[in-house]
Amino acid sequence: MINQFRLKDTDATEQFGAALLPYLPKKAVIFLHGDLGAGKTTLVRGLLRHAGVIGTIKSPTYAVIEEYSTDNRKIFHFDLYRLADPQELEWLGIDDYLAQSALCFIEWPSKGEGVLPQADIHITLNYQNDERIVQISGIDFSNNFSIGTCKNNNILV
Repeated sequence: MINQFRLKDTDATEQFGAALLPYLPKKAVIFLHGDLGAGKTTLVRGLLRHAGVIGTIKSPTYAVIEEYSTDNRKIFHFDLYRLADPQELEWLGIDDYLAQSALCFIEWPSKGEGVLPQADIHITLNYQNDERIVQISGIDFSNNFSIGTCKNNNILV
């Protein structure tokens, strides 16, 4: 089942990421789809803030991988945009990251086709007029998911 949400701005995208955290298992491969600037990193930033990460949270565009640890979670954020060949993931030790009990957010997963496993969750962000449309598959939202349920003062505006 695909769930769809409308987000009015960057702040709402971060709040959405924060509200998403309780619905995610401890270990999952999450593919992030969307054009440049669609809000993939913004969504992950909101989730990381809600998880308790303090300090700068930047896009892993140049580093390819950013690693975050909180008291009870490990989170990896990959950006494969600059990969020239999927085999580069082998050199980066992708299997070691994926074997851990962690959330692995992967932007531009098509760049890792043939090396990456199937995703547990797919999140697609697109612009439509002045809003972002988020589509998610692989999560059960039967517990009345609501962005309004997330009240975290650490979310950057």
